Amino acid sequence: MSDDLIPQVADTFKLMGDPSRLAILMLCLHGPVPVGEIALKLSLSPSLVSHHLRLLRAARLVRSERRGKQVFYEAEDHHIRCVVADMMEHAAEEAGIELDRSAA
Repeated sequence: MSDDLIPQVADTFKLMGDPSRLAILMLCLHGPVPVGEIALKLSLSPSLVSHHLRLLRAARLVRSERRGKQVFYEAEDHHIRCVVADMMEHAAEEAGIELDRSAA
């Protein structure tokens, strides 16, 4: 791995280290989801969700698409899905938890 990439990758992992941002990112793994739905599912304010989404978008972890008055967010690409799924599998393995593959 290039030494130039290490700080960028470390910053990305730091960003995903926040439980709210990780939960938001996980909701975005399964397809486009609007801010209001994310806020409702996670019991967070829409403004806080929007703040986290701005950070995730700046790091190219999610992408946005405007549909009328709503903005939908989803994972940027399959790399993000794989990283999150692999880490969830790793954590579940360590905790002795069986993951539902259809939810990953």
